[in-house]
Amino acid sequence: MAAIGRLSQKLLKSAALTQTRQLSAAAAHGEQAAKTWKILSFVVALPGVAVCMLNMYLRAQQHQHEQPEFIPYSHLRIRSKRFPWGDGSKSLFHNPHVNALPDGYEQHDH
Repeated sequence: MAAIGRLSQKLLKSAALTQTRQLSAAAAHGEQAAKTWKILSFVVALPGVAVCMLNMYLRAQQHQHEQPEFIPYSHLRIRSKRFPWGDGSKSLFHNPHVNALPDGYEQHDH
């Protein structure tokens, strides 16, 4: 009976040791994977974002923004009451280059 007890203890120790080795190998693999993704983030992703930002900036510099012709559609820019700020006809985030008033675009110098 004692022999069976010793044998079962040796088997349990062996299984625990094997499992510990597997876990440490998995942890080492996880550390290596994290290191790889960190390097990829700095070497590939950030320069890629920077190149895309530069591309859009340069395109915006080349493009001339012209206002489209104002067409006074009856269902757009309806003001049933005045806005509580400013002169009451401009929305809170009004941009005179893009947003038209009910009677047309504001005149501005380029």
